[in-house]
Amino acid sequence: MRQKKGKFVHATVFGAACLFIATFLTQAGCQIITVLSTPTSAETKIEAEYNLAAQKNIKILVLVDQPPYLDCHPNLRYFLSDTVSKLFHVQAKIPDANFIPYDALAEFRSNTPDFTLMAPDKIGSALGADYVLWIAVSKCMISQISNSGYISGELVVEAQLFKVAGGKKVWPAVEQAKILRVGFESERRDYDTAAVRLAAAAAHCVTRYLYNCPKNQFKIADDTTNTGWEKLK
Repeated sequence: MRQKKGKFVHATVFGAACLFIATFLTQAGCQIITVLSTPTSAETKIEAEYNLAAQKNIKILVLVDQPPYLDCHPNLRYFLSDTVSKLFHVQAKIPDANFIPYDALAEFRSNTPDFTLMAPDKIGSALGADYVLWIAVSKCMISQISNSGYISGELVVEAQLFKVAGGKKVWPAVEQAKILRVGFESERRDYDTAAVRLAAAAAHCVTRYLYNCPKNQFKIADDTTNTGWEKLK
C-alpha cells in the first residue's frame, strides 16, 4: 500500500537524518578540530567491498522490503530509503539525481499486483535503474521501558546489491546477504525519533561498504554487528 507522507513527516525525517549524519561523524571519530589537525587519520579509507560510488552516470533504486507481519514503524521503509540516498549523497558524493525517487517506487508498488513476487532486478528494470540496493527488514523492536519515558530499539536488516543488466548480484561477494544489526538502550526519545534513529544507523551500516569509507567514520555507536571492526583499528 502506498504510504501517505505529509510535510511534517518529510521535515522530521530530513532534520533527523541530517542530525544523525552530523552526529555520527563526531561519534565515530574525532571532533572537528581534531580531524582538521590530523588529516591523515580522516583521509585513511576502508576500501569498499563494491564501489558503487565509482560507477558513473547510473540510476540507483533503493528497494526496502518491510514485511507486513513485522511490528515496525509504518514509515520505516521510507526512513531507510531516504537516509540511504542522503548518506550516499553526503558521504560518497553520488548526485541526488542518480536515485530513483521514492514516490515513483511507491506508485509502481501500488499499481503492480504481483509486486511482491518480482525479483529486485526486474523491479529496477521497470523503473529504469542500473543498480538495485535491496534492503530487507528482518527484525524491528522499539520498546518503552515501563513509564520511565525511556525507550530502547533494535533493527536487523539484510542487504544485497544487484546490477540490473544480467540480473547479477554484485554485493556481497558471498551467496548470503549482508546482515547488519543496530540498536540502542535507555534513551529518552519518542517512538518516531527512535525509528528514524534506527533507520539512519542501519542506512550507514549498509552504505559504508559501497564507497571508500573514512576509517574514523566506519564504526558508529549504534552498530551492534559483528563486523570484525577490531581488525581495522
